[in-house]
Amino acid sequence: MEIVMPKMGESVTEGTIIKWYKNVGDTIELDEIIFEISTDKVDTEVPSPIKGTLSSIKVPEGDTVEVGTVVATIDGNGSLEIDTNEGKDISEEKLNASTLQVESITSEVESKRSGNVIEIAMPKMGESVMEGTIIKWFKKVGDTVNKDETIFEISTDKVDTEIPSPVDGTVTEILVAEQETVEVGTIVAKISSTNEPEVKNSQPKETIKTVKDAQPEPQTMHKVIADNTVNTTSIKRERGKRSTFFSPLVLNISRKENISFDELNNIQGTGLNSRVTKKDILKYIEIRITGAGEAHSKLERRKTVLFQGSEQPVKFEAGTGVTKIPMDNIRQKIMQHMINSRDTSVHVTAMLEVDIIKIYNFIKKNKERILNENGIKLTYMAFIADACVKALKTYPLVNSTIEGSTILQKNFVNLGIAVAMEPHGLIVPNIKGAEQRNILGLAKAINDLAFSARNKKLSHDDITNGTFTITNYGVFGTIFGTPIINQPEVAILGVGTVVKKPAVIEVDGSDVIAIRPTMTLTLSHDHRLVDGMLGGQFLKYLKDTLESFNENMF
Repeated sequence: MEIVMPKMGESVTEGTIIKWYKNVGDTIELDEIIFEISTDKVDTEVPSPIKGTLSSIKVPEGDTVEVGTVVATIDGNGSLEIDTNEGKDISEEKLNASTLQVESITSEVESKRSGNVIEIAMPKMGESVMEGTIIKWFKKVGDTVNKDETIFEISTDKVDTEIPSPVDGTVTEILVAEQETVEVGTIVAKISSTNEPEVKNSQPKETIKTVKDAQPEPQTMHKVIADNTVNTTSIKRERGKRSTFFSPLVLNISRKENISFDELNNIQGTGLNSRVTKKDILKYIEIRITGAGEAHSKLERRKTVLFQGSEQPVKFEAGTGVTKIPMDNIRQKIMQHMINSRDTSVHVTAMLEVDIIKIYNFIKKNKERILNENGIKLTYMAFIADACVKALKTYPLVNSTIEGSTILQKNFVNLGIAVAMEPHGLIVPNIKGAEQRNILGLAKAINDLAFSARNKKLSHDDITNGTFTITNYGVFGTIFGTPIINQPEVAILGVGTVVKKPAVIEVDGSDVIAIRPTMTLTLSHDHRLVDGMLGGQFLKYLKDTLESFNENMF
């Protein structure tokens, strides 16, 4: 049997082998841990889906490979606790269950089954989101509801979004009224399901390594899948004799082409047991593009986060009266989020000036060429982002969060870029895996995120799990500011506008006055973890990195 790199989250495309617990030739029991992986979402142990002998290890410790890559093979010599006629299919699916992520926001709804009654919980829409407000119910008690049909809309300090039903059924109870705010995980409604397959969804969990490198408690294969899979509603279903197991390759193609799980089920497969092959899905995509036999996905309209700021700009009207303007949900949530940050973090702010003459000259010289060759608008932000990534890798405590009395140091950089929304909103999408990008890659990611934010095309994954934030108030001509930390992060960098000013520089051993383009960088940091020394070292590293830029770094 081939053991593949499992998928541990919607945005996870690769994983790193941290440790092998077995050597080639070792015997393995069912559900015994064989290796440990690390992704930008979670570190976890992967158990064996069968009893047998480890016949080969294809990926050594420390190597990073894409999801679906074969990392080892096991020669099965034991019986599985499954039907013998379908043993191979189900054992493969047990291993690959974490790759069966349906591109649907139903993955954000925690559902629990009690008989045929499904409990719908307030979903968690971000690492720092602890509550949500029901804006509107689209269904009432007694209404029938189809799978993936919108049942209610919520608002959090991250997004406003619609929540679809995970099953077909009838709404039996509504437990939270419109405009009521409840904590994440609170049961808000119940649906009497008409579906036969059992539904068990849970939020992904992280296993945290302590500084003592203590090993987590052993887990069975079933628990690993339950903890790390967002939506495993039906791992194995039969339509006649057809197998609905989908290979990681087919799933990756469907994800990139925005093909829903329902569409996959409707594709006529030509593989073994009518499985959908690469050839089948590529043919389906070709037909869909040309318009013949076009399939409409129920979930397509829910893939965009609905970010709704105030619809009408505020206007001054001459007179003696007072105009009362009710805050929209997003503005209320931003207000609450800022107050929470103020009351949580001990804010300390440090500031310094950076001479960016080298970057200034490089951009002036290469801006048009890079735009023509790559279609990317090159700005100072890409260079600042690159310097931040390097500084975070040098001073990783700044790339952490605090949980009680425990420091959660992140071994990846999800770099948040604050984007102003018209007329007066704000959102912080993240560049996931920023440490893996060069300056040009960061520039492209920044442009893409800004475009998606302003055109309401951000996904939930784009705005969650950030580790450090940059806010560029300099775009409005502001020279200096004291930004508020984006919880639960421990620092935020403010970037001022570029100003040409006289400066004393040394030329051939003599001090001379020259006109230099300068920029003010401000670091607001949480003094509970980042003290003055660490904050100062971080800022100094940024300054030195930006001022020592040379074209070979690009």
